Amino acid sequence: MSLNSTPQSVRVHIGLFGKRNAGKSSVINAITNQDAAIVSEVAGTTTDPVFRPMEILPIGPCVLIDTAGLDDVGSLGELRINKSLDVLSKTDIALLIVDSSIGLSEEDLSLIEKFKVKKIPHVLVLNKIDTVENQAEVLGETKKLAKCPVACVSATNKIGIENLKQEIINTLPEDAGDFKLLGDLINAEDIIVLVIPIDKAAPKGRLILPQQQVTRDILDHGAIAVITKEDSLKETIANLNKKPKLVITDSQAFYKVKEDTPDDILLTSFSILFARQKGDLNELVKGAYAINNLKDGDKILVAEGCTHHRQDDDIGTFKIPKWITEKTGKKLTFDFTSGITMGKNLEQYALIVHCGACMMNRAAMMARIEKAKELNIPIVNYGILIAYLNGILDRTLDPLKILESEKLLQTVE
Repeated sequence: MSLNSTPQSVRVHIGLFGKRNAGKSSVINAITNQDAAIVSEVAGTTTDPVFRPMEILPIGPCVLIDTAGLDDVGSLGELRINKSLDVLSKTDIALLIVDSSIGLSEEDLSLIEKFKVKKIPHVLVLNKIDTVENQAEVLGETKKLAKCPVACVSATNKIGIENLKQEIINTLPEDAGDFKLLGDLINAEDIIVLVIPIDKAAPKGRLILPQQQVTRDILDHGAIAVITKEDSLKETIANLNKKPKLVITDSQAFYKVKEDTPDDILLTSFSILFARQKGDLNELVKGAYAINNLKDGDKILVAEGCTHHRQDDDIGTFKIPKWITEKTGKKLTFDFTSGITMGKNLEQYALIVHCGACMMNRAAMMARIEKAKELNIPIVNYGILIAYLNGILDRTLDPLKILESEKLLQTVE
């Protein structure tokens, strides 16, 4: 895909961290071979994390994240540091930038430990290497202390940049940014029917990102995409000369679509496909069954990964609370959050209901799931929850061919 056509959520996210004036912005400019970031000798030029979508050969489509210095000072500096550390949750690979003439600090070593605890692949970048005479000695000592891959560069003089790119490639997991969506579940010439409601919540003149990505994935794998609305699904299937292999629907249309999709045709939703691609499917399935354990007075967090204009019957703030309340018959309290974090004091919640995460990368969604697991809070996404509430969760998981989920369903039921 080109720079403009690759969604940010499927790009490799490369976070740059380090102390003020270590040269993070200069490294970004050297990697991209352009003046993408502001460079200044004044400490603390970068204040908030800055996300820069790039196409970098030979890495490919990625997002470079420039962060504030981890040695910032004062109450405002502490807020900047916390924002920089928040970036860890969406980082596929971290670059720790260190001034070679100063060497590793306690802050640097502490951050390396955070990388390791969070299992984030990382490379230590010794910047300004041209300013030290005993380069081999500095490199050897740094490797001994850091115990991670190290690349020596001079960002301002463009020294060692190609070696740094290669080190990034060597350190990235092979499947980074390439988690399966649909392609491994279908074959060439299969007919896949996409059910896309066009209601007041649908953006005018275009499809939403999950619908676009699934359509593209079908075409990339040589299958045939047929698009229809929920009220014409039955006629669409009847008019096809070949039986569809799979129907994929917007989760909100499950109630009608399940009735109009014959039992011998596989059925799932866009949101469930993204649960598989972006998160831990088994953990999210367990979260659906957890609504049976809700009690009067429990608090539920409904979290979304992006902000958008909300309609009167918005799925997150209106429909999800209504459906859960009807299913459980309990007196529940619902809180809502959207954006880059799920908020604080998560331990107060009995359940987290999350959106499909189409605007988030896998690292960000997995960080949220791991946080929920750490606090022993069940978490489920919209599509899986809605399928469960409609009594068809087992059917909607069948197309994914994930034995672990089938075993899980048997155990829980």
